[in-house]
Amino acid sequence: MQTWRNRARGRGVPGCMRIFQTGLIVAGLWVGGATAKEAYDPLKVAEVAVESKTFEVQDAARGRTIPLRVYLPADKKPVPVVLFSHGLGGSRDNNPYLGEHWAKRGYVVVFMQHPGSDESVWKEAAALERMTAMRQAASAKNYIDRTQDVPAVLDALAKWNVDKGHVLHGRMDLEKVGMSGHSFGAQTTQVMAGQSAGRISLRDPRVDAAVMMSPSPPARGDAAAAFATVKIPCLLMTGTLDDSPIGNTTPADRLKVFPHLKEAPAWQVVFDKATHMDFGQREGRAPRPTRYHRAILALSTAFWDAELKARPEARKWLNGEGAKKVLAPEDRWEKNGKTAD
Repeated sequence: MQTWRNRARGRGVPGCMRIFQTGLIVAGLWVGGATAKEAYDPLKVAEVAVESKTFEVQDAARGRTIPLRVYLPADKKPVPVVLFSHGLGGSRDNNPYLGEHWAKRGYVVVFMQHPGSDESVWKEAAALERMTAMRQAASAKNYIDRTQDVPAVLDALAKWNVDKGHVLHGRMDLEKVGMSGHSFGAQTTQVMAGQSAGRISLRDPRVDAAVMMSPSPPARGDAAAAFATVKIPCLLMTGTLDDSPIGNTTPADRLKVFPHLKEAPAWQVVFDKATHMDFGQREGRAPRPTRYHRAILALSTAFWDAELKARPEARKWLNGEGAKKVLAPEDRWEKNGKTAD
């Protein structure tokens, strides 16, 4: 019996068997379970400091300055780029929990600030006039300005990427660009992804995948027609209490986008009892103690990994049990027929 135990532990095992075991361990396939191939985990990050820098894009044609905050991964090689568009009254400094995590996962993350619908709207207004100022800022003009900010930023990033004197030189793979945003930023993202208004499309073909947090159907026109022109992969996030602080958008309205993304691979999560503000984080504040942020990070990271890095294990995680494990039983997770592994 002692001889058998020694052999089972590797002592006294014939040489050919030890070689076989060593090969399995090196390959990460040791059948005894001591070593196994590490499972895909979109929440796992290296404990490294994330560098963030601020820049300004000068759009001379429009006489417009677009502030940016860029989160940089530790790796200096070119990596995919993720853009983020803030909601009404926000800034480039909002939602650092997203920027830091995505950067640690190997993305250059660019937070845009849209003048006219940014924090200046409420900061420069008297306390009793802030809500009126915010409503006025949710205008068609600012909507168009936002959709024109994105191409201007992408143009600037392309110039900086080849400028040997710029700190961002060579850091970005601009053949792989994701676009994301919350609320008004989700509407901006929808347009960049291909949402049309009649025969008018402002889609930027450089955007390869999109994440919309608190999406909205078009204020006018047919939603089916508006989203029929979206063909890039999309991830939608909303909540059962996700109404709008400004305007009349209801939680039910937010569910009117996903069903019409028939030409695009699309996933959607509906968080139980999540409000409009559960997606955000103001600058200088720790993330709110909410379960939603963890799931947002996991789902969005897996989506970027699948669509911008072409990692098949990320798509399998989205389509399998992995995604369900970061959600509560009351949450709703769905996908359409174009999301197959």
